[in-house]
Amino acid sequence: MPDITFTLSHTLNQAIQPGTTDVAYYADIQDYTLANGSTVSNASEFVELGPIIAVDYPNKQITCSLETTTILPAVNDYIFFSKDNRANMTSLLGYYAEVEIINNSTEKVELYAAGTEMFESSK
Repeated sequence: MPDITFTLSHTLNQAIQPGTTDVAYYADIQDYTLANGSTVSNASEFVELGPIIAVDYPNKQITCSLETTTILPAVNDYIFFSKDNRANMTSLLGYYAEVEIINNSTEKVELYAAGTEMFESSK
């Protein structure tokens, strides 16, 4: 499988983890002309590039491992990534939590709800 390196114009998301299950995709952007003559851009489809195998944060580069049949993105296509939720689930950790809610307003306010998720992990 060939590798390809993309140099992006914006700061990379710090959540990208090379060598894990993070996968890069791109949105194939198409321009459409409306009845009033104006043009809009819209994603016509999402294409999987492949697993992210390297990230160079200072140079804003990601390297992906591609299948030989992968269609490459165009210059203005939107590149994004996804994480495997089986390996990257997040929730509260620990045995207890303490919450302090402070109202700095000088007017009367009401708190309608406050919630969290919890589950019993052991007995």
